[in-house]
Amino acid sequence: MAVVVSIDAGTTGVRSFALNDKGEQVALAYREFTQYFPRPGWVEHDPNEIWESVQLTLSDLMASVNEPIAAIGITDQRETVLAWSRKSGEPLCNAIVWQDLRTSARCDQLLENGLLNQIRRTTGLVIDPYFSGTKIEWLLKNKVVELSADLAFGTIDSWLIWKLTQGSVHATDASNASRTLLYDIQEGRWSPELCELFEVPVSSLPDVHPSSGRFGLTADTTALGSGIPISGVAGDQQAALFGQACLEPGMTKNTYGTGSFVLMNAGQHCPEPVDGLLTTVAWDLGDGPTYALEGSVFVAGAAIQWLRDGLGIIDEASEIGDLAASVADNGGVYFVPAFAGLGSPWWDSRARGTVTGITAGTGRGHLALAVVEAIAFQTRDVVEAMSRAGAMPIREMRVDGGASVMDLLLQIQADQLGVRVARPVITETTAQGAAMLAGLAEGLWDRPAEISAAWQLDMAFEPRDNRTECDATHANWLRAVERSMSWAVE
Repeated sequence: MAVVVSIDAGTTGVRSFALNDKGEQVALAYREFTQYFPRPGWVEHDPNEIWESVQLTLSDLMASVNEPIAAIGITDQRETVLAWSRKSGEPLCNAIVWQDLRTSARCDQLLENGLLNQIRRTTGLVIDPYFSGTKIEWLLKNKVVELSADLAFGTIDSWLIWKLTQGSVHATDASNASRTLLYDIQEGRWSPELCELFEVPVSSLPDVHPSSGRFGLTADTTALGSGIPISGVAGDQQAALFGQACLEPGMTKNTYGTGSFVLMNAGQHCPEPVDGLLTTVAWDLGDGPTYALEGSVFVAGAAIQWLRDGLGIIDEASEIGDLAASVADNGGVYFVPAFAGLGSPWWDSRARGTVTGITAGTGRGHLALAVVEAIAFQTRDVVEAMSRAGAMPIREMRVDGGASVMDLLLQIQADQLGVRVARPVITETTAQGAAMLAGLAEGLWDRPAEISAAWQLDMAFEPRDNRTECDATHANWLRAVERSMSWAVE
C-alpha cells in the first residue's frame, strides 16, 4: 500500500505527515524553528532552518513508514516571502513573515494614492503589510537583494520545491500566487500592471501551476531519496479547506493555528470584492480555479503562546482550556490580540493588543478565558461580515488546527455563531489537504468525491440556548476592539 507524504511548513514549525489511500494518518513528525524579531513589528525566519526542519521531520517520518511513497504534497504559511540565488541555491536574506509590519507606511501610501479598487479587482486582496508584494518591493528598494537574472523570489512552497528538486524547478500553485498582491486571480497569471507598480520583474517569480498536478521530482539530496513526484501544492488555509472536504459552494471551515482563518467555498465563479473579506483562489485541480471567501485573523493560537512564553501564566499550551474553565465567566475582561494589527474584517495594521476591564479581582483564569473568547469572537466577526455581504448562510463550521482540541473553545464558538461546530477525527487537515491534492494527481484517488467520503466526524458542538448572553459579551468585545484600533503611530 502506497502512502502520500505531506510537508506542512507553518509559521512556528514544520510537520511531515503520511496518509494512506483510505485517508488515514499513518505517521506524523514535527519540529519547531526559530522566530526572529530584529525590530518592533518585524518578523523573520531563516530559510535554511526551515529546510533543515523539513529534512529532519522527513527523516523522523521515514523511521515509522515502511510503505512506498506515491507522491509529496506541500502546504505552507502563504504570504511569507524570501529571495535566493538561482546559481548557488542559497537564500539572500531571511524570509519576511506574513505577520511582519515593516511595510505599513508603504501600504498607507498606496491607499492614499487610491489604488485599493484596482488591487482588489485584480487580486481579490486588500492593501495590507500581510501580503507578499510590498515585502518584495521593500527587499528591492532597500537593496537587501539586487536585481539580476540570478534572483529568485518565492513563498515558502516555492523555496521547498526548489530545494527538493535541487534547483531544477521554480514554481508555485495558484492558491499561493493569489496571496502575493501580484497575481490576477481571474486571468490566472502574474499581473504586468501590479508587477510594474511594485517594480518586481516577472522573470524573478515562480511559474504558476495547478494545485493538483506534477511539479517535479525529488533529487537524491532529500531525506526521501530521488524520483518521488511533488504533485500537490496549496497555501495552508486552502489546503485545510480541501482536507475538510469543503468541496461544495457554501461549505465553510475555520483553522485555529497561529492565526485563525475562515474560508467558504465560493465555487468556480470569482465573487465580487467584499468589504472586510478577501477573495482568493482555493485550488485548481487542472480544470480552472475554485474560489473562496476568506476572513484572515492574525492572532489565535499565538495568543496562547504569548500566555505561555511572554507572561508565564501557563507552562504548556494544553493548560489553557482547564485554566479558562476554572472561572465562571471572564469577570468583565476582554482581550484584543492585535499583536500584528487586526485582519478581517477590520484591516487595521496600526491596531495593537489591548486588555480591558481589569480589576483587582482579575486573575489568571479570567485572562485565560478572555484569550479563548477572543479567538471565538474574531471568528464571529468574520462570519457576520460574510453574512452582510450576502454570502450563503453557514449551516456548519468545520474546524481544525491546534486549538481545535479544546472543547471549551468549540462550545463557545458554537454559541457565538449559533451553528453546529464539527471537529474531524484528523485535525491536521492542512497537511491532509495537501496530501490529498497530491494523491489525486497521482491516482491514489480518482475523483474529489472520494475525499468527501474519507472525512470523519470526531465530535460536534451544538449551540446552547444563551443567545442574549452571547450577544452581550460580543457587544463588549466590539467596544474593546474599538479601543485597540489606530493605536500605533510612526
